[in-house]
Amino acid sequence: MIRFYAPDIESDGRLPEVESSHCCRVLRMREGDRIEVVDGKGNVYRCEIVASHPKHTDVEILARETETLHWNPRITLAVAPTKNMDRIEWMVEKAVEIGVNRIVFLDCLHSVRRTVKRERVEKIIISAMKQSLKATMPELDGPVAFDDFVRSESAPLRYMGYCDPSVERHQFEREYDGIRDVTVLIGPEGDFSPEEVNLAIKSGFVPVTFGSTRLRTETAAIYSLCAAHTLIAMSGS
Repeated sequence: MIRFYAPDIESDGRLPEVESSHCCRVLRMREGDRIEVVDGKGNVYRCEIVASHPKHTDVEILARETETLHWNPRITLAVAPTKNMDRIEWMVEKAVEIGVNRIVFLDCLHSVRRTVKRERVEKIIISAMKQSLKATMPELDGPVAFDDFVRSESAPLRYMGYCDPSVERHQFEREYDGIRDVTVLIGPEGDFSPEEVNLAIKSGFVPVTFGSTRLRTETAAIYSLCAAHTLIAMSGS
């Protein structure tokens, strides 16, 4: 069944304009057709179209159920946006498909991009959420100053993917237990500065490596999520 996103579906019984256009103009759905609608808060609504319109499609809610995420620990991915926005948008899409609770864009000393088009990223998150059949939309924050983020982050387990071998690093897969909430920092193309590494360590972050190869920012981010989900599955969480 086709799935649409409408954050206020329960209160107004209507698809937003973008979703209405896709429903009526692209898919040519009409009155009497049945669809699934998610509100991004974990709820799925089985609906029937009662008034088809490319700007405001009205629906009747037939049933509602809550879908829980397929993992239990909360995963926060904090990453410095890459210079090439296409790469970071690809990362966001795949992160949502794999499973993440919160994405935070970091403003680091070596960042080459300090702004992102939030509206564009939110559209990618919504699309990936629907495509991967999830009902909960990940939180999106930032860009946030690196110092402010690491000082305020309070997840039980906090890791920093870091390239410099002069700093003692641990293998991520041997560190994360797959049970507790986790936050992973991924730096910019120029990596974290020594000052940022020191501050992160003082703030409770453990420097980790994702193997013997050097990974691009977006690759390291996706690797960390895949590894985290594997460990979560193995722990039974």
